[in-house]
Amino acid sequence: MKKFAFFIFFVLISAVVFAQQEPLPKMTITPLTGNYYVATSYGYPGKDEPPFPANSLFVVTDTGIILIDTPWSEVQTQELIDRLQKDFHKKIVLCIATHFHDDRVIGFDVLRKNGAKTYTSKQTYALAKQHKSKLPEFIFDSDTTFTVGNVSLKTFFPGEGHSSDNIVVWFPQQLVLVGGCLVKSLDTNSKGYAGDANMKQWSTAIENVMQRYGHAKYVIPGHQGWAGGVEQLSHTMDVVK
Repeated sequence: MKKFAFFIFFVLISAVVFAQQEPLPKMTITPLTGNYYVATSYGYPGKDEPPFPANSLFVVTDTGIILIDTPWSEVQTQELIDRLQKDFHKKIVLCIATHFHDDRVIGFDVLRKNGAKTYTSKQTYALAKQHKSKLPEFIFDSDTTFTVGNVSLKTFFPGEGHSSDNIVVWFPQQLVLVGGCLVKSLDTNSKGYAGDANMKQWSTAIENVMQRYGHAKYVIPGHQGWAGGVEQLSHTMDVVK
């Protein structure tokens, strides 16, 4: 009887643990404009929390694919690599992460093994190393322009906000701004994880982004939907004040 009771207890505990860890939804790829796409992966933002979406942007150029921010796991990063090879017959050749958290950098090792050059700012590299996050192969010291094939992009550090190293990435040809986790989606009124945030400077960082890229046609936040374009910037200021 004791053995049977222990077995029932074990089954119940296992069921509770399983119920707390919901399976991750399948990663999705959504066309944005032209050869620009948003890949939405999923991860667990905290213990016992349900899966949460994270956005990466990729651009198909004539010589390879640019990726901004890795998917939220190594498995999903490999899945994205495989899907892009199948759908576009091209490899990811460049990946830039917008800050040091896992939902931006965790796929770096997988990308590097598949031939992509991985980059972050010098500040992001230092924080990733400090927090034992995945490290890029290359770093840049200041705002930098990259060109892959027929597409150019520019990185911009607007000041501290979601993290002390957060950057945005601007694609001038299609007026696409990747805001990363500095920018909040219209889908939320929550600041989200703010353990590394500078709440006093966040609004100022957004103001700096608005001054430089207020004419953006598309703005991609780090999480959730991207409807509203630049309206998400003023929304972010409301959320973080």
